[in-house]
Amino acid sequence: MAVKTRSHWKEYGIALCATLITATAGTCYGWPSPTLLYLESEESSIPTTAYQGSWIVSIMILCSALTPIPSAYLADKFGRKTTLLLGAIPFIIGWILVIVAKSLPMLYVARIFSGLGYGVVYTVAPMYTGEIATNEVRGALSTLITLMNKVGILAQYCIGPFVSMRTLASINLILPFTFIITFCFLPESPYYYLKFERSDRAERSLRSLRSGDIRTELKSIELNVQEDMKNRGSWSDLFTEATNKKAMWITLGVFTVQQFCGSAAVVAYSQFIFNCTTGPTILPNGTLEETTRKSIEPYQESIIIGCVQVATCILSVLLVDRVGRKPLLLLSTLGVGLMNGTIGTYFYFYDTNKQAVQNVSWILLVALIVYIVCYAIGLSTVPYVTIGEMFPTNVKLYASCIAHIYTGVAMFAVQNLFRVVEQAYKIYTVFWGFTIFSFLGLVFMVMMLPETKGKSFASIQAQLRHEVARDNAKKIDTVEY
Repeated sequence: MAVKTRSHWKEYGIALCATLITATAGTCYGWPSPTLLYLESEESSIPTTAYQGSWIVSIMILCSALTPIPSAYLADKFGRKTTLLLGAIPFIIGWILVIVAKSLPMLYVARIFSGLGYGVVYTVAPMYTGEIATNEVRGALSTLITLMNKVGILAQYCIGPFVSMRTLASINLILPFTFIITFCFLPESPYYYLKFERSDRAERSLRSLRSGDIRTELKSIELNVQEDMKNRGSWSDLFTEATNKKAMWITLGVFTVQQFCGSAAVVAYSQFIFNCTTGPTILPNGTLEETTRKSIEPYQESIIIGCVQVATCILSVLLVDRVGRKPLLLLSTLGVGLMNGTIGTYFYFYDTNKQAVQNVSWILLVALIVYIVCYAIGLSTVPYVTIGEMFPTNVKLYASCIAHIYTGVAMFAVQNLFRVVEQAYKIYTVFWGFTIFSFLGLVFMVMMLPETKGKSFASIQAQLRHEVARDNAKKIDTVEY
């Protein structure tokens, strides 16, 4: 008897509504790219220096590290859905403050509120999408988190150059309200209900998520949750229990590569990077000549980059459950490393000998496009899949908290230091540094990262236990030898 293929349209529709909140986070993330050029210009109503601009960019990410722990407890006590709805409130406050801002401190406060919401979203959203999905599409649904984030960023690149700072904030305010209106009617995660032995609610939730018979899956989820909850999880379990510890270090390693390849700086400073090649040219006789404007303006180049991000994230959604997590991450990291080296080398020659690269200015745009393509197919999306897959239910919230606190601090360091290092040691030094981190990360993932494509949570845990046992056996053999 042939097995009937289950339709997944309900899962995709619900995940799409849920990830409207990550699109909101994307608007906050991409907002500085067009806005900083205005704030640092002579026409700005809020005069801003380059150093102050770096804080406008990075303070959001720094504050995003403050909310993962509180949001984890809220998600555990009141549910993933309720916590995500609460996470929309800081975004609303942040955009309202931008609209009424008349001073730099008020912009800082606005970005702080956006950061608080950002931390909630990226702690709870991967959990929710991972828990409402079947094994066949779990990777694709999890990558929707990043896809919608990129849509929010693209909106800033497309709209920002043509409207005022306050008008842009007003437009961005629409998204969190839309999310609240749509998401409040959607189901809670069945895993959350079963964690508190609410089988009837879990069944209703699963029926709203699936088409067809759900009895077998409900029983499987119930057994999986019971197994995970035999021993109540704690923060210390992440670093004392062997499989959790291995999963934690792998996850932190992947997020380290994601951040220190320079992605946060490329997105936030997109127009600034392109503007670095529009200054005066030093002629051989020592005089200055204003560079002829390029046929493509910096904001247009940023829009191209944003479109490529979205298109490639769509490709990642299609590939992650076909190709697998590890191949995509390896290809992504290799490509990002090569492009970082290319961009750094281009800027080196542009800074030391403009004539050498005068006729190949297209290299920068092409290299950044390839960078975005490579980043989006793996590093941009897959790390959030690993959070939802590699940890059992009883510690998943804690793991998500630690991963996002760490990511927030790392992203803050990249964004804040980008302009500092660029001004002290030139922009090519920054990109060469990103190159080194990318290739170190490639080696790490080749050696440490397991493949989880198409596997249930139980089989992933079994794989990790097997790898831990194998590693321990190697250690014993080494000691005996």
